[in-house]
Amino acid sequence: MLTYIKLILTAVFWGGTFIAGKVVARDVLPFSAAFLRFAIASVFLVLITCRVEGKLPRIERSLILPIFLLGLTGVFAYNAFFFKGLQSIDAGRAALIIALNPVMISFFSSILFKEELTPIKIIGILLSVIGAMTVISRGNPLHLFQGHLGWGEMNIFGCVLSWVSFSLIGKSVLGKISPLVSICYSSLAGTAALMIPALLEGLWSFLPSYSGITWLGLFYLGFFGTVLGFVWYYEGIKKIGPTKAGLFINVVPLSAVVLAFFLLNEPLTLSLLIGAVLVSTGIYLTNMGFGKLSAQDHH
Repeated sequence: MLTYIKLILTAVFWGGTFIAGKVVARDVLPFSAAFLRFAIASVFLVLITCRVEGKLPRIERSLILPIFLLGLTGVFAYNAFFFKGLQSIDAGRAALIIALNPVMISFFSSILFKEELTPIKIIGILLSVIGAMTVISRGNPLHLFQGHLGWGEMNIFGCVLSWVSFSLIGKSVLGKISPLVSICYSSLAGTAALMIPALLEGLWSFLPSYSGITWLGLFYLGFFGTVLGFVWYYEGIKKIGPTKAGLFINVVPLSAVVLAFFLLNEPLTLSLLIGAVLVSTGIYLTNMGFGKLSAQDHH
């Protein structure tokens, strides 16, 4: 029972990252926000990894490049796109676009790793894409073909591409080191890479001006949205298996839309609700019997 409660909370934490991200994006420039989020997360990840492993494990030389690429895709690029996108679009809309992650991972895994695409998975992928198009176009998908796609949406699509790359690279790493160690080192690599652009944005000069709510948002993103969510999700995979644990990812976009309505007063439009149902149904169908779901499938 506790495992299921933790998995539901994880999905809500991940949904909440869009609300916290929106709040942070109002005050903090994208690279600075990404750097601070992962600086906070890295501290906790190093502490947890040392506790679980007894120390920070040495990394084989052959894994240095893949781990650096994980940091560049899943931490550096994903978060730069995430905060840039949230400067201009609603949190609920962003969440429903990013909800395409597991669906796109499944699609590209079938192409690159020859993983089987069953008819149910294909239907799931189509439903999710139609749902996302409904949300992005505010109920008129034809608008997408008339150039009605803003920079905010384009940046959030960048998140999806970054996360798919991160997850596919992660498949080659996870067989050799534990998920916790790979996330810890990729977080450190991404944080290091984010430092220079964050400083160029003027991070030090802006730091004193951040409000308490901004720091709360950054802490939430770093600790609850990254560290605790990751640890609890992997606990869930160990206890009830990847397929059952993966189903809780369906709750992420829905929780984001509901939280955005209550906390940010974002409108609950018909196109948003229809899109949410289609995307969530698509994720459910795509994940049915989907071998090994990784924590790399949210965000």
